Amino acid sequence: MSAATPYGEFETAWCPGCGNFSIRKAVTAALTELGLPPHQVVFSSGIGQAAKAPHYIRVNVINGLHGRSLPAATGVKLANPGLTVLAESGDGCSYGEGGNHFLAAIRRNIDITAIVHNNQIYGLTKGQASPTTPQGRITKTQPHGAPSMAFNPVAVAVTMGAGFVARGFSGDIEHLAGLIAAGVRHPGFALIDVLQPCVSFNKTNTYAWYKERCFRLGDAHDPADRPAALEKALEFGDRIPIGILWKSDRPAFGPLPGGPLALKEPDRGVLADILAGYA
Repeated sequence: MSAATPYGEFETAWCPGCGNFSIRKAVTAALTELGLPPHQVVFSSGIGQAAKAPHYIRVNVINGLHGRSLPAATGVKLANPGLTVLAESGDGCSYGEGGNHFLAAIRRNIDITAIVHNNQIYGLTKGQASPTTPQGRITKTQPHGAPSMAFNPVAVAVTMGAGFVARGFSGDIEHLAGLIAAGVRHPGFALIDVLQPCVSFNKTNTYAWYKERCFRLGDAHDPADRPAALEKALEFGDRIPIGILWKSDRPAFGPLPGGPLALKEPDRGVLADILAGYA
């Protein structure tokens, strides 16, 4: 493996044209910009096409249960704060099955970065509505249209005062890489919600659809202005702002009292007593 590609090159199981390819490029570009060696990086993921992403990057990986990427990432960060910890999964995994953990991570402001592949559909399970599917959208399992309002993750994160909230687009790799790097640098919980096409099961939100609507936030936007951040977070339709919506100066959660667990030696006397109890 060459020194120029420390994060590896892998054959994937994604559909040709999937936005996941671009997101992977943005992630590795961000890690390269940050100068992070693979052994100091941990990715946690759940279940789904997006959750396969860490399998295709040469770093430490925890592939957990559906919706459980954030609890695993939280445990890793608290046990060894010296590691750079990211959670990467899809909109269904992160905001549906993992919705409660998403809210808890924001409240704690744990110092991890969540990269969510938001294609507004469940891709691995073949096209049913996800939490971010627009109300009324007809899918394979909602033939009369999705009955519920779409979940707006960036608006929720801004409202709850998350550490860092950004919206990116998989069709703008350079910009997305910058957002991911900025999220990793920010102390506290960072959400990078990535708009991406699903070429197999979402025929509405295509690359052309996003490119016609997405625009980068300029210097006029102040990410420390919470009302302005919420206004931009709620803007989604004919115009979709991408960039850093909000940054907070809330202190990050941790470290644990007594120091990192990963650096502690176990009390072997206590361990021996415990094992003796099973004899």
